[in-house]
Amino acid sequence: MGEEIRYTRFSKADYKRYHQRLTAETARLREWFESGHFRDPQTIAGYELEAWLIDNDSQPCPHNETFLSRCDNPLLTAELARFNIELNVEPQCLTSSVLSDFETSLASVWADSQQTASGLGCHLLGIGILPTLQDAHLTMDNLSTLERYRALNEQVMRQRKGESIKLAITGEDTLESSHRDVMLEAASTSLQIHIQTPVDHAVAYYNSSLLVSAPMVAIAANSPTLFGKSLWHETRIPVFEQSVPTGGFEAAARGPVQRVGFGSGFAKRSLYETFAENLEHFPILLPVDYESLPDEMRHVRLHNGTIWRWNRPLIGFNDGMTDNPHIRIEHRVAAAAPSLQDNIANIAFYYGLAHFYACYSDPVADQIDFAKVKDNFYLAAQRGIDAHVEWVDGRRYTLRKLILDTLLIEAETGLHKLDIDEADVQHYLGIIADRINSKQTGSMWQKQFLQKHDHDHRLMTRCYYRNQQMNTPVHEWDFASC
Repeated sequence: MGEEIRYTRFSKADYKRYHQRLTAETARLREWFESGHFRDPQTIAGYELEAWLIDNDSQPCPHNETFLSRCDNPLLTAELARFNIELNVEPQCLTSSVLSDFETSLASVWADSQQTASGLGCHLLGIGILPTLQDAHLTMDNLSTLERYRALNEQVMRQRKGESIKLAITGEDTLESSHRDVMLEAASTSLQIHIQTPVDHAVAYYNSSLLVSAPMVAIAANSPTLFGKSLWHETRIPVFEQSVPTGGFEAAARGPVQRVGFGSGFAKRSLYETFAENLEHFPILLPVDYESLPDEMRHVRLHNGTIWRWNRPLIGFNDGMTDNPHIRIEHRVAAAAPSLQDNIANIAFYYGLAHFYACYSDPVADQIDFAKVKDNFYLAAQRGIDAHVEWVDGRRYTLRKLILDTLLIEAETGLHKLDIDEADVQHYLGIIADRINSKQTGSMWQKQFLQKHDHDHRLMTRCYYRNQQMNTPVHEWDFASC
């Protein structure tokens, strides 16, 4: 979905032609997996960080087009809503000083972006769901001007035959909302962590990413409210899943396999299985005619871009060369964090755990049922680090105890095996340890602030913004009014 398209209206012939090309490319992709066409020997790290533009009154500031024009930085892109943007990073080998290098580069882009936003009367804010966001902000007037987003909206509503999209979430409070567009998707922003891996290890990394999704969504929780209601610790999860509610073909369109979700199971032989599932189970949303060669995989990649698994395999090309493809996994469960340091700490925890379990003595899929891993994920999104989960040893733990007693040690081991600089390992995992010891994730800080300040979401947003500017990890934040 990151590539712009030229038009938004499609004919039956467009769908037929696209399906033919998607089928041919998927067959070609199968040959790549079976023949060892993916030859990348390195493990590569990367991430995308979504953020909000807000005004001086802590309200959404819908000026991303002007903002991006003034920044003139290819690492910055638009998101669905005019008040959201995305920051990208140049990929690096997953070793040595990659973590501190990531923080340095992020700090530079962030500072430049803040300066540009200030010139527009806006500020840049990293948070899962903006506490001051109201349902009235999520209208088509605030849809970004890119054609791909308008086309996505039209095609989702076409598949739903015009039926409204209904949001219903029960947490501490209950929230119900109804939209005749996909703008609910713009209610949340995330940290998407990428890991490019040799194809022989891709199944192990994918399955380990599924396993660690529960602790990751809990430690990174930063979205406890929506429209003034207190809901899940990570309310992004149900919001996104319900904002694009289209599934399989015909009678299966409202079935259990949805375009946004945890997936249907562990990978078995190769990650080709997910692309085969894309072709078999998901109707085409954007039948763009690229007139491209099969080896460019443009139809496969666009179709895959309209299916948002919380752990999503991606096909890319090294140096843009179609004869040098790679496979990578996009881990999408973490919210945008309270500070730049917190973002990198979350990245470090994921890479360490994912590598540890990818190299586990027995495959993850042999140690725990997929249904339990999926249950763990949704419990963690609802209850944060206090959630009770079942782990690979068959025992149940609170996530807080599991993280402090076991997962931090395993993440450290994984980072050591990747030869990450020792100072970085201790610094970033130390942030995770302090966050869990203090029981102060981003969501917990927000919840406690609201309790202490009469549920004043605007005051909380101002205080949150002030703390974020100091780049101190969230476990060090207090609850004083600002």
